[in-house]
Amino acid sequence: MASQISPEEIEQYKKAFSVFDKDGDGKISTEDLKAVLGSLGHMPSQAMLEDIMHEVDNDGNGTIELDEFLEMMNSKIDFTESESDKSGFITASVLQEVMTNIGDKLTYKEAEDMIEEIDTDGDGKVTFDDFQDMMTKE
Repeated sequence: MASQISPEEIEQYKKAFSVFDKDGDGKISTEDLKAVLGSLGHMPSQAMLEDIMHEVDNDGNGTIELDEFLEMMNSKIDFTESESDKSGFITASVLQEVMTNIGDKLTYKEAEDMIEEIDTDGDGKVTFDDFQDMMTKE
């Protein structure tokens, strides 16, 4: 990874992790993820939840641990630093391109569905701040 997470960011992301870790067991399960996204007004399909888990659960144990969560957040930082058009927005086409570049082929429809899950104003674009707000909102 190109970026290093600052100690302040680590603390912020630990707080976000604890919001997702509803039962306090140190792991984010599919049910934890569904509960948090539901509380934010998002009702992801089971397939979407599985896609998210598959993307972040590097060791394949079915849960997201803190180190995997921090790695995901660092990837988001890398993404914003390497975004080619510097628009400040993540669109489905940009998401698809980035995911392909890191070796995870994503269809445009899958990318569009992921964007739709966190696009609060329905314009097809999500700022990194929107994403981060969704992750840390209590």
